[in-house]
Amino acid sequence: MKVLIVEDNLELSKNMKSYLEKEGSICETAFTYNQAIDKIIGFKYDVIILDLMLPDGNGLDVVKTLKSESSEAGILIASAKNSLENKLDGLNIGADDYITKPFHLSELNARIKAIYRRKNFNNKKFLECNEILIDPEACEAKVSDTLLDLTKKEYELLLYFISNQNRVITKQSIAEHLWGDQADFYDSFDFVYQHIKNLRKKILHAGGGDYINTIYGMGYKFNTSPK
Repeated sequence: MKVLIVEDNLELSKNMKSYLEKEGSICETAFTYNQAIDKIIGFKYDVIILDLMLPDGNGLDVVKTLKSESSEAGILIASAKNSLENKLDGLNIGADDYITKPFHLSELNARIKAIYRRKNFNNKKFLECNEILIDPEACEAKVSDTLLDLTKKEYELLLYFISNQNRVITKQSIAEHLWGDQADFYDSFDFVYQHIKNLRKKILHAGGGDYINTIYGMGYKFNTSPK
């Protein structure tokens, strides 16, 4: 899961990023309204954690920009403002949930996971695709009854493929989703191929279908009806 944390409190932002990354998320940060706008226009995220009181703007305007860009990202407002009016304002313009500061990081993590399930898995606890079963809570994947021995990147790659099944995904999109800001420093995205090759090999070895197709000159597609 790729998360953008929009929070001007540096210590809180650091703590959220550290905790969520330990829980398996890929996190990027923005500390101002303008940084947030640049991020959401330039990149795609699964969930955005958004403070309302930013030094150079209002977090609600970030929500409006997301909606105008037809973003599919889930939005969790995290604010010290605890009034019913503020909560309704955020939810009415398109936020998915609202958490009041101070909060426990474990609750924050549970909230963003719930948003992600609603957005991508129709609120199902498990994600199924033919003989492949993914348990997002345990960060595990199985082919039939065989547990796949996946690295963190391979697991995230499989989840990303199945969340975008039957769509063509570019190498750049995969790199940005799995490596976040770091992807900007690479001259090419050829390294993505090795992770795809390893994932495909492990699925086949466990008795799964040959789902990952190379679309030459474009990228890859997780074809749910392999030949």
